[in-house]
Amino acid sequence: MLNPEIISPDLLPRRPRLGDEVLSVRHVSRGFDDYQNGRLVLDDANLSLREGEIVGLLGRSGSGKSTLLRIISGLIEPTSGEVDWLGKPLKGPAEGVAMVFQTFALFPWLTVLQNVESGLEAQGVGARERRERALAAIDLIGLDGFENAYPRELSGGMRQRVGFARALVVDPTLLLMDEPFSALDVLTAETLRTDMLDLWTQGRLPIKSVLIVTHNIEEAVFMCDRILVLSSNPGRVVAEIKVPFRHPRNRLDPAFRRLVDDIYAKMTTRDVEDATKKRLEVGSRLPDVSTNLMAGLIETVAAAPYHGRADMPEIARSLHLQVDDLFPIAEMLQLLGFADVREGDVLLTPPARVFAELDTQARKTMFAEHLLRHVPLAARIRKVLNERPGHRAPRVRFEQELEDFLSDVIAEQTLDTVIDWGRYGEIFSYNDQTGIFSLADVEA
Repeated sequence: MLNPEIISPDLLPRRPRLGDEVLSVRHVSRGFDDYQNGRLVLDDANLSLREGEIVGLLGRSGSGKSTLLRIISGLIEPTSGEVDWLGKPLKGPAEGVAMVFQTFALFPWLTVLQNVESGLEAQGVGARERRERALAAIDLIGLDGFENAYPRELSGGMRQRVGFARALVVDPTLLLMDEPFSALDVLTAETLRTDMLDLWTQGRLPIKSVLIVTHNIEEAVFMCDRILVLSSNPGRVVAEIKVPFRHPRNRLDPAFRRLVDDIYAKMTTRDVEDATKKRLEVGSRLPDVSTNLMAGLIETVAAAPYHGRADMPEIARSLHLQVDDLFPIAEMLQLLGFADVREGDVLLTPPARVFAELDTQARKTMFAEHLLRHVPLAARIRKVLNERPGHRAPRVRFEQELEDFLSDVIAEQTLDTVIDWGRYGEIFSYNDQTGIFSLADVEA
């Protein structure tokens, strides 16, 4: 438990009221030459942050959330656009900004105390002051008694507390958090969120603003005063949502649940609209979604109490899935003709209702038909195998074709995905040892 009593309230700033603007991001874009053939990760991103706010950046994988956070911290530069920090153009690492990472990023050879001191040491703070400030931060974050422990001796939650202490010890104006709770178990993450919010609302943190990256909608509503929703590929801010609830917040409150559902609907509606506008092509990136997950979602939605139509937030809660976990499954079912996604609901199509009632072999046959009809890469592999003497082809032949559209890593992942789907539907065989596709043991 965090200990807010170890530092006199007179020595700590009270939580600031909503005040002056500390950060302004205007028309920021960022591309990477080695990322998907130079496509933009961020495009025309805009946001602002004022004193006294916790603001969330909410979006799926590929929305550029972490990239935007690193631009704001000054760790990387935007391809275009401007970032103002405390009223001045940002050039290089921003002074007064600290970051807490998803991974704990601790030095394993240093003790808790030495890890927390490391940032101050880099700033040239003297040994005595460094130790006093580090001990105060350790006590504040609830790790008193573990000063001499090494990271290997700590649980995941305790290691992340060290990460918080290391960020807070430098007295930052702005605290950036890059999915800081996602690597923790559910109970530990909830405890750490609540403890941090307690200190924030009591005005006992030496920070004026917080910007947190997350893909967890409930987390964003639970913690944030404003939520900025980012689109994907490329990322840009497409919605701003003000959270009207006072702290502490009750997750079971009907108004809380309605806001979560509304945000879920906004995110899924936009993503589905984007998905329906595009048709899969041979060079399209395929999500890493297993056939077991697709079949499992069909079975879940087909059964009581949903009977073919289910609210995505409710499904996510019941299956303990996040947006990044659930939506790719629903999106792929839609692209395969097994589902329709509307305003945050998953509706099974007639073929999906039939699929839910079939035995294993009949399901494989139906899946194969939909795969060949809706996924051009699978149809392309099958066509090449049908046309070649011996009905064989090397993996590299398809990898090279994909690399005209995708980065090497994404091309490999996409091909691995279609291999899994093709094996399940028995439309081709693949030998991982030789890297050869064939129609062996498959009816041509």
